[in-house]
This record gives sequence, C-alpha cells and structure tokens, in this order.
Amino acid sequence: MGEKVRFAVVGYGHMGKRHAKVIREHPDCELMAIVDIQDLSGDHIEPFYNSLDCFLESAIAMGTDVMIIASPNGLHAQHALRCLAAKKHVLIEKPMALNKTDAEAIVTRAAEVQKQVFVMMQNRFSPVSVWLKELTDSGVLGNIYLIQVNCFWNRDGRYYKKGNWHGTSDLDGGTLFTQFSHFIDLIYWCFGDITNIRSNFRNFNHEGIIDFEDTGLVHFDLIKGGVGSLSYTTAVWDQNLESSITVIAEKGSVKVSGQYMDKVEYCHVDNYQKPDINTSNLKGGNGTEFTEAEINHQNFIHQMLCSLRGESPEMTLANEGEKVVGMIERIYNN
Repeated sequence: MGEKVRFAVVGYGHMGKRHAKVIREHPDCELMAIVDIQDLSGDHIEPFYNSLDCFLESAIAMGTDVMIIASPNGLHAQHALRCLAAKKHVLIEKPMALNKTDAEAIVTRAAEVQKQVFVMMQNRFSPVSVWLKELTDSGVLGNIYLIQVNCFWNRDGRYYKKGNWHGTSDLDGGTLFTQFSHFIDLIYWCFGDITNIRSNFRNFNHEGIIDFEDTGLVHFDLIKGGVGSLSYTTAVWDQNLESSITVIAEKGSVKVSGQYMDKVEYCHVDNYQKPDINTSNLKGGNGTEFTEAEINHQNFIHQMLCSLRGESPEMTLANEGEKVVGMIERIYNN
C-alpha cells in the first residue's frame, strides 16, 4: 500500500457523495474513481464507470486499495462480495447487509482473501458516544437498570420519491436498517446484545409509499442485565424531533442526544465529574467546513487508515456489523 490509501466509491447518491467529499479532503487518501449506474457525465466526474465489473477490470482498479460500498442497502452484500473476490479491502455503508446470512458470508469471504471489511458506523466516533462507551465500560454507573432509546424523525414525500429505492423491501429493507441502524449499533456497542424481544409495528402515514412500518415500539432485556426499550418513527411532521439514549443505573443517570449523538443532556452520577467533551468543528484541506456527521466520518476514516497500515489493531466492525444486522432481524421477527 502506497503513501496514500486509494479509494473508489460504488454508488453516488447522498451517502456516496459524502464519502467522496471526505476522501477528497483527507490528506492521506486519494479518490480513484466513482462507480454508479446513473449517467454522471454532466457532473464532470473523472474517472467514472457505470458498472462495478467494468471498473474492477480496469487498470485504475489495479491500484485501488479500498472499495466503498454506498449503493442501495439490498446491493451491499453483492457488491462487497464482488470487491472481496477482486482482493480489495471494503468499507460498507450501513447496513452491512439486509440479513445475517449475507453478513456472515462477507465476514467469511474477507477471512478467506485476507482483506479487511469495515462497516460505516461513524456515530461510534462522536466524542459523546466515545464518552458514553467509556462510562458504561468503567463500571462507574454500577448495574444498568434501564435504557431508553428514542428516535423521532421526519421522512415524508420529500424523501420517498417515486421510482427511488428508498421505501422498498428489497433495496431499503426497513426503517431500522436505513434510518436507525446507528442506534441499534450504539445499543450493542455500549450495552451488549439483547434478548426476550417484543416488537409492535405500525404504518401511520406512509401507506402506499413504503413497504414496511414507519413506527415501532420494541422492548427487550439486556443480556448483561437490565431492560430496555426502543421507540422510533419517521412519521413526525415536517422535521426531526429527537434522537436520544437515556440510561438509568444503580449509581446515576445519563441522557445523550442529537441526531449524531453530539450532546450530553443530563449527567448525574455518584462521585463522578463529567469531563469536558470536545465536539469542535473540523476543516478539510481547502478549508471546507464539515457537518457533525462528516466530522464523525473523518474520525472513522482516520482509525480505518491506522488499521490498514498496521499502526493499531484491526477494527472489528465487520463482526459487529454482522451482530447489528442480526439484532435488527430478530427485532423484525418478534
């Protein structure tokens, strides 16, 4: 691997464009190509390929280190497996796949070709999320009694456009896969796996627009002890309302919030002083301002580069991405 790590992006929708922007702005990265089935000739993107196979057979692919899979959810596994077969490292936009079988196949194939697989769970790299993880791991809270996760968002006709893959069962997969898998991941990362799941789903104002629920109530037990709930919806009128995780524990209570888990709303813990948590803005190489999501994205890419270069232990996000897919499957099946 050369001085710069070289990337290609598969899928140039909203998330593909974000990936491309962050890679272009990172001093240790180089964007080699964009792959997308839509005609991007008018966007002055060079080089551009309209099929993954066409790109992987090109000379440029020979010098590419990492393939970023930002295609529709239902194509993630297919595209990741194709790139692993070509002996490329793979970064998969969430979700890793739409079922555990496909996620397991990706992990197995990566081991066979000795390449790393990363799943884009950038909210783990929010300073507030890192703090919450450290707090729960430290034992300062004592026994965890209750966690409550609220995700109250707006997704209406401005998002679900006719002919788009969003809202379809085969390419989108469901609200928990597309909108709220980051929060399932934070549950798993900070509190462990869940069991004894009880789910209740409704579609209140998206009938005829999406193939699945727009609202869900999920209750569960934490394997490590304690109980929890997840309340979520995309039926909020006009704009997002809330994203939050509340923890009630033996020695204190904590609430974090913000769409990208960037705010500590409440922290009252016995014999504990909350540290100053830095959420300062980050600028790109040409002074570009990044959003909070892009800051977390940059932090993710930094750790990924360290892992690829052997400067830190391999990131285990492939196995954990598989766990998150399995959790979502179990929630939908209960």
